[in-house]
Amino acid sequence: MGLKENFWRNKKLDQFTKEEWEALCDHCGKCCLHKIQDDKTEKIYTTYVACTYLEIASCRCTHYENRHELNPDCMELTPDNVKKFHWLPDSCTYRLIEEGKMLPWWHPLVSGNPLSTLLEGKSVAHIAVSERDVESIENHIIIDE
Repeated sequence: MGLKENFWRNKKLDQFTKEEWEALCDHCGKCCLHKIQDDKTEKIYTTYVACTYLEIASCRCTHYENRHELNPDCMELTPDNVKKFHWLPDSCTYRLIEEGKMLPWWHPLVSGNPLSTLLEGKSVAHIAVSERDVESIENHIIIDE
């Protein structure tokens, strides 16, 4: 079954089918970057360090179907927990829909181009490094997010 045009408009997060939910992701890879929480302030910092399973050039998970078994720290976005992940970027589709906002013009569902997030520089492909290549994640915090 194919997706209806503009299916994301006028729906709440808990109204999407599984296929629609998956299609909402713009494949920016930002949620695949490691986060560090300051124990004193509880502030969460995003790093440039990507999960081992993120194929950085395409911002796709190499083991998407079983990512939670392979990486227990991999978060799973659901309609019930999107609000809890306050560190999600302002451009996150799930966050935008939760807040009643429109998708940006470069989102693949709007542009019609599955590569538009990458082509417009809205993904982490140009900044991320794999955790396999990093000794200390703390040395790779993104400043001025």
